[in-house]
Amino acid sequence: MTATYAARPATFARPPLTTQLLTDDMAFAALAPAWGRLHRRCATATPFQSHAWLHSWWQSYGRTGRLRVLLVRSGRDLLAAAPLTLTRLPFPALVPLGGTVSDYGDVLLDDADDGRALAALTDALWTAARTTLIDLREVRAGGAAERVYDRWPGPRRRVPDSLCLELPPVPMDELLTRLPSNKAQRVRAKLRKLSALGVTRHTAGPGEAEAAVARLLELHRLQWQGRKVTPEHLRPRFKEHLVRAVEPMVRSGDAVVTEFRIGEEVVAVDLTLLSPSLAGGYLYGAHPSLRERKADVAVILLDACAAHTAEGSHGALSLMRGDEPYKHHWRP
Repeated sequence: MTATYAARPATFARPPLTTQLLTDDMAFAALAPAWGRLHRRCATATPFQSHAWLHSWWQSYGRTGRLRVLLVRSGRDLLAAAPLTLTRLPFPALVPLGGTVSDYGDVLLDDADDGRALAALTDALWTAARTTLIDLREVRAGGAAERVYDRWPGPRRRVPDSLCLELPPVPMDELLTRLPSNKAQRVRAKLRKLSALGVTRHTAGPGEAEAAVARLLELHRLQWQGRKVTPEHLRPRFKEHLVRAVEPMVRSGDAVVTEFRIGEEVVAVDLTLLSPSLAGGYLYGAHPSLRERKADVAVILLDACAAHTAEGSHGALSLMRGDEPYKHHWRP
């Protein structure tokens, strides 16, 4: 008599997780491929956690000896990361890379994590917290940092941060249904006005993005001339950061630069940042002549951004940081 038995399923030992505190600028630069893969596997990540954005920011704004990037790996795979920098005033603290020019801060965590990478990252942050405050600010609702907060073993506190309003990711026609009928009619009239003026869009491709961003910043300067403007947007280090970051972000699909033209003249340029969780206009520049032609720049920009979210690959149309009155017209 011959008996047969179902084979036992093969068991494979999972590679142990390793944690690393990275402080070397060159090593951070070399992380780009692995970081990019983790960024794509983290559904809550925003464009401000892309390697191109963070590394460019560090080159323009980072201080020597202050880089603190916590990494969790399984073998060669990067499963979690906390991109931080050390500040010393008024007391030692670890804060997200990206600073005030980034609308969102967060950590990265692989969507497929079974809890081990989260635990390892939390433990590494807890170890760092023995000598410094961990101050994770500007985290978008639902961000990966909230999972670290939920399992934090020591004192913790939530504090309010900047308001970032959002709209549903739908085409412009559907956004108009959020408005009272008379206001929706006015917006449609403004859209027809743009068509009558001959405003066309051109998406800057790889190789064109750097020049387009430089035009954006020049138009931004003209647009705000003689008025109160965010001073940082006019500084050379911000230009260097933005021009350097956007080209690789365009190649990876994390950003799109759109030029608006009348004839051959570029009258406005918009930088929209993209991730699975959101699409949102980060910065724009518009020639003062658009106001003279009675073109509504806010409508131009929202219409362009809605064209991206209407494709269904972004979770929200973000109006980004700020509580300006015009944003509330859309009932975010």
